[in-house]
Amino acid sequence: MKKILITGANGLLGQKLVSLLSKQPDVFLLATARGDCRFSLPQAVTYQSLDITDVDACIKLFDEFQPDALIHAAAMTQVDACEDERALCDLINITGVSNLIKAIGDRNTHFVHISTDFVYKGDEAEYFEDSKVHPLSYYGTSKWKSEQLFKAVKFPYSILRTVLVYGVLEDLTRSNIVLWAKGALEKGQEIKVVDDQYRCPTLAEDLALACLQVVRKKATGVYHVSGKDFLSILEIVFQIADYWNLDKSLIKSIATSSLDQQAKRPPKTKLNLSKAKQDFNYQPKSFREGLVLVDRQIQNLKLQ
Repeated sequence: MKKILITGANGLLGQKLVSLLSKQPDVFLLATARGDCRFSLPQAVTYQSLDITDVDACIKLFDEFQPDALIHAAAMTQVDACEDERALCDLINITGVSNLIKAIGDRNTHFVHISTDFVYKGDEAEYFEDSKVHPLSYYGTSKWKSEQLFKAVKFPYSILRTVLVYGVLEDLTRSNIVLWAKGALEKGQEIKVVDDQYRCPTLAEDLALACLQVVRKKATGVYHVSGKDFLSILEIVFQIADYWNLDKSLIKSIATSSLDQQAKRPPKTKLNLSKAKQDFNYQPKSFREGLVLVDRQIQNLKLQ
């Protein structure tokens, strides 16, 4: 049995990881997050509260569980909040990672760390894993600093840089671009959407599967893991409206410069996926295929 520990289990990626890994017959899973478990835990999974900013708690848990792999999905990801609350951002995104590294100690635990396209400036046509890093926001800077912590480690690690993760959870309380746009348009609300930012929206299930594939293949180093379609935020929202047959006249195109955002965003982050495809057969769904899955999950939740 392979023992895998997840942080951030209450989040979107965390819950998708729990769902996926709980179905693996050779995996013994320990799910962790700060506070109580906020979702229906599969019978085969154990949950334990863990505050990654508490180094002693991290060390104690690792000594007890002795994981073969750690998938670190916990992070402060609200980009504008990170700009305003830099000390808290550092504590979660940098110190938290440092604490987990210390907790692994001299074990051979495979550390899978989730990073972001926001480490890039966004002025290149396409980004490879060794492209120049130039974060524009404090969030991006914190994630880049967390990546640097792995330079001195002796255990195997993988850094997965991802983009604009979307999906649906059982309580539907946490929003992302798909749920936000769908919800607002269904209520007849006019929404302002930028037309000068471009992303590769990533289905949470695809990212979770990539984490498992990395562990199974023992693939180490930096990888780009995103959706396959490169779209403007405006195009993303138009596709959402088209899929659910919602009123596109409510969508108002605006420039990023007209938004009063605390943090700067990179204009375009197209990640090249060839390394992930080659090393662990990463095959992401199209955005349309992702919407089909999200729609099916929403319908299933309404039936429960």
